Amino acid sequence: MPRGRHVVPLALTALLAVGACEPVADPAGAAAPTTAMRVTPPTSPTSPASPASPASATPVPQAPRPAAAPRQAARSTPPAAARGTALAALASLRVKGRAAKTGYEREVFGHAWADVDRNGCDTRNDILRRDLTAYVVKAGTRGCLVLRGSLRDPYTGTTIGFVRGASTSARVQIDHVVALSDAWQKGAQQLSFARRTAFANDPLNLLAVDGPSNQRKGDGDAATWLPPQRGFRCAYVARQVAVKSRYGLWVTAAERDAMARVLQTCPSHRLPSAGVVPLGGGRVEAGPPTPSPRTTPAPHPGQTPAQEATDPRFDTCTKAKAAGYGPYLSGQDPEYGWYRDRDGDGRVCE
Repeated sequence: MPRGRHVVPLALTALLAVGACEPVADPAGAAAPTTAMRVTPPTSPTSPASPASPASATPVPQAPRPAAAPRQAARSTPPAAARGTALAALASLRVKGRAAKTGYEREVFGHAWADVDRNGCDTRNDILRRDLTAYVVKAGTRGCLVLRGSLRDPYTGTTIGFVRGASTSARVQIDHVVALSDAWQKGAQQLSFARRTAFANDPLNLLAVDGPSNQRKGDGDAATWLPPQRGFRCAYVARQVAVKSRYGLWVTAAERDAMARVLQTCPSHRLPSAGVVPLGGGRVEAGPPTPSPRTTPAPHPGQTPAQEATDPRFDTCTKAKAAGYGPYLSGQDPEYGWYRDRDGDGRVCE
């Protein structure tokens, strides 16, 4: 090696070459002075940061980002309806469109207010005795025929005084909760005649109600009519569901949705039962018993045979029964010949 010349180790040479471009940081973090240093202007808070050089910055470990919470469904699914509730029973009903109304008439459901339970009293009076309070029955009718009473109307919440008579009986009417026409269009056409008669006289499907409200309802279902008294709507719809379930009738989609809207406000409301309609009860009309319709009363003194004491004559049996008269037997009651014996059983206005 020539005298006076120093050999710089290769490693130091490389290090100095690097130091000419970038400062070398000491362990404390201070930059070692160099003869040539690139000065980086400070980064503005609003300007994007310059990318760090591999030799000038050590990557800082980042905490893992939390997993994104699952997106909630737009519409929450309602809890399953409890067993035995009207809401659960509604879910079991078939949903179909209306069938044609062709062929419907009242007679396809049997004679009005037939005595299907064979208790000796027609269905209308059975329901009046069940739903009226402080009622009075006609003497000589075995506690059957209701003359007057008081109804707490479930449809309007008002109290109505019932008085039997041609011009007053209609204030209180017996409503088919599932209307006969509606039933005909939703499965009743496939029922037997006996089954339809049972449907029309089933206490589960019958309520004594305000006459004008019943007329406004017509044959509407839950999609077109609900009781004005909102507090009764759950009980009303639950009864419709119970009836349709019992007789295998279906609902339309609009009807199902209307029923669900009502029942979702009372999800624990249970299906009603028909209940027993006992014969008798109430207060018997004061005065001597009225002769039974089975016995022709003797004529009053001075009357001719044509003027025998008979019941008033009406245009139809429906009007006669509404006024509290009938039934009449063939060969026993002169009133029998005034009306048509449709089923030929020797009785009319039963």
